[in-house]
Amino acid sequence: MKISSNYRLRTIAGETIVVNQGVGEKNLTRIISLNASARMMWEELADKAFTLDDAAHLLEETYGIDAAQARKDASAWVEALKKCGIIGE
Repeated sequence: MKISSNYRLRTIAGETIVVNQGVGEKNLTRIISLNASARMMWEELADKAFTLDDAAHLLEETYGIDAAQARKDASAWVEALKKCGIIGE
């Protein structure tokens, strides 16, 4: 899977948000905000193809959490971005 190159991170008023820089968005009321760990994962994985295992391993290494928790958290991150159309296969 891969994060679409149409999306970029921006920091506004101390918050990290995802901005669609590709196709013009008609509904501008939708804001996607990322916490610190979601931002770190985005920054590490944005320019390459990755798997769920890659994302989970990144969480394990960065935060020292166990494999099961890392996979659960990585899966939630991936699914949330897929739901928004940001991650594709």
